[in-house]
Amino acid sequence: MHPNRLFRAVAATAVGLVLGACAPSDPYAETSQTLTEEVLLPAYTDWAEASRRMAASSIAFCAGNEELDDARQAFIQAQLAWAGLQPLLVGPMGEGNRAWQVQFWPDKKNLVGRQIGTLLKKNPQLTQADLENASVVLQGLSAYEYVLYDKAVDLTDSATKARYCPLLQAVGEHQQKLTADMLQSWTAKDGMATQLSEFPNERYAESAEAIADLLRVQVTALDGLKKKLGAPLGRQSKGFPQPFQAEAWRSDATLPSIDAALAGAQRLWLGTDGNGLKALVPAEQADLVKRIDVAYETTRQHLVDIMLPFSELIADEAGRARLDALYQDIDALHRLHQTELARALGVQIGFNAHDGD
Repeated sequence: MHPNRLFRAVAATAVGLVLGACAPSDPYAETSQTLTEEVLLPAYTDWAEASRRMAASSIAFCAGNEELDDARQAFIQAQLAWAGLQPLLVGPMGEGNRAWQVQFWPDKKNLVGRQIGTLLKKNPQLTQADLENASVVLQGLSAYEYVLYDKAVDLTDSATKARYCPLLQAVGEHQQKLTADMLQSWTAKDGMATQLSEFPNERYAESAEAIADLLRVQVTALDGLKKKLGAPLGRQSKGFPQPFQAEAWRSDATLPSIDAALAGAQRLWLGTDGNGLKALVPAEQADLVKRIDVAYETTRQHLVDIMLPFSELIADEAGRARLDALYQDIDALHRLHQTELARALGVQIGFNAHDGD
């Protein structure tokens, strides 16, 4: 190394050490930065990659170079990557109507199926622009799943495949662009990753605000999981099961999606080595840490134990009882975060996107 460069490097290190010695450490800033680098960014990167693979898969399948099972597997990977991102929707993805562009749920009146029929009737030679100008109901994973799985669409018939393939490819392209744009908004100069790592900035005046935001999206996601189980179980319809209100029911990715979301929430709690939100709980509240750890382990083990097709579980009383027990697990986990963890971290939760549902 050139002597001048060596001197500058040593000087910079010395300045850093002096500043580090003078400045009191900020555990909230450290945790926010660590979670950004080790949990959030990898999750957004995985999601963008899964969407890119799904878009490529739609092209290969429609060209006759990929089997239907492979196309379905690419969809499942994108669906699970999105589900795992639910507790991490802090920043740009949680703003505007972007989440609706990825997944339309609950679809209480089969809007997806009906709007697809209307769109293809109106645009038999569907273009990307036609999709971009259409409803968000048609731009996401719910529409993609409909084409690949719905009994009304027989993709083994060449005419049917030719009719639906332009939509499949357009949705794949839309998702690929949306996820790439989101990743860019995280990694750009002064983007979301920087805003969660260096304080103050235009989004957060201090690190505690960033941690509060992370906990709020986690609480909202856990509450959302209760809705995703409660709606098909009939909790909002006087106990009458509503199986078609389950998330991703056509592909039977309902329980795997719930597990992926729980895994995302657990990663925010644990970090990669106990350095997540868990690290910020005061030492005298070790009992709370233990209860949250156990709640995650119990809930996810419960899911493993009942990992049968959702349609089978909800079709009989014993299966519904097992799903209801899972609902109770998630409810307990949600309450631990919303009340006790929020209090321990000094966070006001307030209203969330699901309140009043």
